[in-house]
Amino acid sequence: MKLVTVSQMQAIEKEADAGGLTFEQMMENAGRGLADVILDLYADEVEPEVVGLVGSGNNGGDTLVALSALAAAGWKARAYLVKRKKDDLVKRFTDSGGELLSGESAFEKLAEALRTTDVLLDGVLGTGIKLPLKKDVAELLSEVNDILDGLADFPLVIAVDCPSGVDCDSGEAADETIPADLTITMAAVKQGMLRLPAFEYVGDLEVVDIGLPDDLDSFRDLQTEVADEDTVSMLLPERPLDSHKGTFGTALIAGGSINYTGAALLAGEAAYRVGVGLVTMAVPAPLHGTLAGRFPEATWVLLPHEMGVISSNGAEVLAKNFERASALLIGPGFGTENSTKEFLENLLDGKYSAKKTSQRIGFVRQEAEKSEENQSKLPPLVLDADGLKLLAKISDWSKKISPPAVLTPHPGEMSVLTGLSKEEIQEDRQEIASRYAKEWGHVVVLKGAFTVIASPEGRITVIPVASPALARAGTGDVLAGLIVGLRAQGLEAFEAAVAGAWIHAQAGLYAADDLGTSASVLAGDVLDSVSDVISDLE
Repeated sequence: MKLVTVSQMQAIEKEADAGGLTFEQMMENAGRGLADVILDLYADEVEPEVVGLVGSGNNGGDTLVALSALAAAGWKARAYLVKRKKDDLVKRFTDSGGELLSGESAFEKLAEALRTTDVLLDGVLGTGIKLPLKKDVAELLSEVNDILDGLADFPLVIAVDCPSGVDCDSGEAADETIPADLTITMAAVKQGMLRLPAFEYVGDLEVVDIGLPDDLDSFRDLQTEVADEDTVSMLLPERPLDSHKGTFGTALIAGGSINYTGAALLAGEAAYRVGVGLVTMAVPAPLHGTLAGRFPEATWVLLPHEMGVISSNGAEVLAKNFERASALLIGPGFGTENSTKEFLENLLDGKYSAKKTSQRIGFVRQEAEKSEENQSKLPPLVLDADGLKLLAKISDWSKKISPPAVLTPHPGEMSVLTGLSKEEIQEDRQEIASRYAKEWGHVVVLKGAFTVIASPEGRITVIPVASPALARAGTGDVLAGLIVGLRAQGLEAFEAAVAGAWIHAQAGLYAADDLGTSASVLAGDVLDSVSDVISDLE
């Protein structure tokens, strides 16, 4: 799904119209697409009913086209006009068997219709509105909300293109906006829908095709997308019947410290849950006894330590495992001690080759040096948590990492990496993530509500989820594990980040649903829900 501003959408429609796809045909396609979604949802319903709130703009036209199609399909369809004249679309609606709620008692008829309808279509205001709302429209929406609040059985509220009262650029929303259960938007997601407070009114989100041609420059050139189930499902690796553990790669995870014992464990289990063949855990030696009993599926590399944190000479030990690793995660539960910073710096500088032993035979010496050269290459890299904070202390770190690595900062870590305040970062998350992905040459996963994934080439994907279920210690470690697990299975950096972030967000929603509240969700609950998300993708 593409993500657009209102002006971009207007330019797309204008170019399409100039190319022969008229505004009228786009409206027809939009309305019929809307009707098709509703018909699919209520395929088994007996004598279904729909009521439409029909404004004067294009989304009012979309609503009338949909209502006409539903009436022709046997639905009891009724329309309440809001500042709309009885035009050709209204006539077609009534000719199809639809009923206009009109006359002096029109609102009373609307109130009565809302008590029995299965579906309410909100087509009052479109994407071009500016707040505040005009008084008469605000009062109407408020009165409709009052009626809905008093019903014992609620209709399914479907917003047409966007909920009426939402600014589709800024994400601001009028208090009178009718909350939708489902927003069916036309051609592309409008950027304001994935901002708060507007997102609270959107409900589930679905995009309807309006027939835009494939060669439309203004649409094809859009680089910002919204991740969805279909996109992520196509990214997941195939799992052939003749597979073995080597088929799905090895994730090497370097993390943990005496104060943050569980972080590496969460990441390692997440890598397995997303399908990797083998997880090797590289942790400070004192953690092994605690973790190994909890995680028998992993293999282990015991790193030298200082008081329970990785010491600088741990790089040499870790490097001996690079040849077998398909991807490497560094950072979960690291801590920020200087010895661990030196460990990371040694890795990036390549200061970890095993000491050369004197060989009497030149051929043997040559082979030993070749082996050390193989060890020296870092596997595809994912950096998370304290690993990111330590990066900021290393000069020219972005040039020392083979591109593209995946960096997974939350706003606080992004602040450390960039020197910007968290407020500056949150003000324009997409622009900030994209700017630094290009500057650093690595994929940036800016975590938080509506996680942003940005590539050095300018691609951006937004995860359409904002949930307090993920605002809990350890959930970031699960995300990092998912990404390194996918990277180890052969996904490119950007695709692994998109798929991992989407699966992670859905797992948070699943966990909250299972527990009945987001307040009780732990990182382990998110981890446990990953398999359910992947099962639904298959």
